[in-house]
Amino acid sequence: MIDDRRNAAIFKRMVGRAGIDHRFSYFVPETDPDGFTADTEGFYRPGQFPGTAVRMARFEKTAPMIAESALNALNLDGERDRITHLVVASCTGFVAPGIDQLIVKAAGLNPGVERTVVGFMGCYAAVNSLRLAHHFVRSDPSARVLVVNLELCTLHFQETGNIEQLLSMLLFGDGCSAALVTADETGLALNDFRATTIADSADSITWRIGDQGFDMHLSGEVPGKIQRALKYETERNDGDGLLRGLRPEDYGVWAVHAGGRTILDAVETGFGLAPEALHWSRGVLKDFGNMSSATLMFVLQRVLGQVGTTVDRASKGFAVAFGPGLAAESFRFTTV
Repeated sequence: MIDDRRNAAIFKRMVGRAGIDHRFSYFVPETDPDGFTADTEGFYRPGQFPGTAVRMARFEKTAPMIAESALNALNLDGERDRITHLVVASCTGFVAPGIDQLIVKAAGLNPGVERTVVGFMGCYAAVNSLRLAHHFVRSDPSARVLVVNLELCTLHFQETGNIEQLLSMLLFGDGCSAALVTADETGLALNDFRATTIADSADSITWRIGDQGFDMHLSGEVPGKIQRALKYETERNDGDGLLRGLRPEDYGVWAVHAGGRTILDAVETGFGLAPEALHWSRGVLKDFGNMSSATLMFVLQRVLGQVGTTVDRASKGFAVAFGPGLAAESFRFTTV
């Protein structure tokens, strides 16, 4: 789709520097460089990319199956009948009956489960969905909240030669996570959710519904704005800040949304972290790319898998994700 040689060279160079080895898609990519379509199914044909209605119909058909796969990986044997709440986050598809109801049916959950959808918030919806689950459990300690973050980012592939849009699409892949939030003393203990919006940055990240799917705009100024904002938070260092009056070195575990290599570099520099501090986030970026709201959950899963081995129990952790606003959503956690 890139006819301009200079832009083609820029794109190729950026691919090599993205820090991404693999991204996954519901669509099977066409491996023949001379192939007529982008995928083996022919969903994306040159000059015939589907409109938004067709893409949403595919979301309705596909999303419940992908969510069910994530739930199976969570291994909820003997637990599904005990689920009291379902929180679903997605910014890549809309349908009614909602994706929450489709998941209840596909997963065989109690049809009376309380449902909430966190829609169109973008990458930091992982934090917002966990915040809701946290509040449900705090108000009722017997609550068992299933949190699903489901994103089909490649459903919005655009036919364009615009280098900025192509570089944005370079980052994103499909992903789905499932997590269970309860009052049980196991896993990660979540607390102290906070948010902040960076001034004069509303146009830095936008995600709008267009006629040919959803249109992403990701400004090249985002990493710099994040770096400066986090540096300010570090210098500010008071109880109302993101770090809650602590220093970065007071946190032993960092779970940062893997929004892109430059985003992680900005967090590392802004907070003054050691290079190895973000190795879980960089690993998720390398293996999966940016999966919007599912990404931070993949990072937390890697942290959780190391508790008791490379991660000491009772370690203080800090999680943060970024998205439209430009906003940062964060929380603290303790490994149990």
